[in-house]
Amino acid sequence: MENCVPDREGFASFVIDGEVHQTWYRIVGDVPTRSRPPLIILHGGPGLSHDYLLPLCDLATYGSIPVIFYDQLGNGRSTCLPDKPQSFWNMGLFMDELDNLIAHLGIGEAFDILGQSYGGMLGAQYVVERQPPGLRHLILSNSFASMDLWNQSLAQLAQAFPPEVQEGLRLGISDPPKYEFGLMKFYEVHGCTVQPFPAEFSRTFEYVFGDNRDLTVAAAMFPYLQGWSIFDRLHLIKVPTFVVNGRADFAQEFAARPFFERIPKAKWLTFEQSSHMPFWEERDSYMREIRSFLELTDST
Repeated sequence: MENCVPDREGFASFVIDGEVHQTWYRIVGDVPTRSRPPLIILHGGPGLSHDYLLPLCDLATYGSIPVIFYDQLGNGRSTCLPDKPQSFWNMGLFMDELDNLIAHLGIGEAFDILGQSYGGMLGAQYVVERQPPGLRHLILSNSFASMDLWNQSLAQLAQAFPPEVQEGLRLGISDPPKYEFGLMKFYEVHGCTVQPFPAEFSRTFEYVFGDNRDLTVAAAMFPYLQGWSIFDRLHLIKVPTFVVNGRADFAQEFAARPFFERIPKAKWLTFEQSSHMPFWEERDSYMREIRSFLELTDST
């Protein structure tokens, strides 16, 4: 992506039980000047990488908002740990990693968070449990307030697809070829309607379905997340929060509504021509709305 030239790339050492792992990150824009708080991007999955979110570079290129991408541990360019047991992987691990990255970059005094899809679930729990004092704004993009709502929304929409697509979605990572077929057919309608899929989108899913695929995180986290819900703790999110989804999103209205209803200072916008990735489908409008929201003060 030609407008996404990083100002800095590197690794943040992340120590777990005496073992040193590496979180890969990319910064686009000028963080040291502190002219605007940097925006940390939490990618979805669980088990994907940051690549599909690279349009958010526009916020740095055209909006003077420093943007920090990173691949969560076990994903993308960060340390992959295929031999770790399922019990190693949990929300607490990824919240610790985020804390560690913020400390490594020295941005704890002021920052914003945008979590997309599963990244929004992680972001909401992080804010509820860690109450980071430097957080100024939270964006929950195309996300879900509980795993039950995720499952309900996906199952409801899948009924409109042919049996072979439904079978692939049902089998999931137990049969990667069938899952890839079903998921990509589903995504053409409810995931990313830009066709052919952008190269950055395809690169993300190469980590999941390519010859060198690593399904460790997805295989552990999807069972872990069953029963997950943030409903009863959303009132603990005190910062201004922007809830975003698309009209054809598989994060349907009923899945996103609890964020709006239960977070004290919440704004909600549905992009009418989008599905799960309005940053591709209505790119200019999405960036404009995100920039506008990040200009709000805490008192708004």
